[in-house]
Amino acid sequence: MNDWHKSSFSGSSANCVEVREHATGADVRDTRNRDAGHLSVPAAEWAALIAQVRTDR
Repeated sequence: MNDWHKSSFSGSSANCVEVREHATGADVRDTRNRDAGHLSVPAAEWAALIAQVRTDR
């Protein structure tokens, strides 16, 4: 599995989410509360979210 990372747009801010992408989708967690667990998103939904975010820029 890939390492957790956050968007380069976040800079040094701790108020963001981290993502760990993998073959079946992605896991998302709160940077400020990592021990609270993560939300798993299936690959199709993750791809749709990323496509929409890129369109909205």
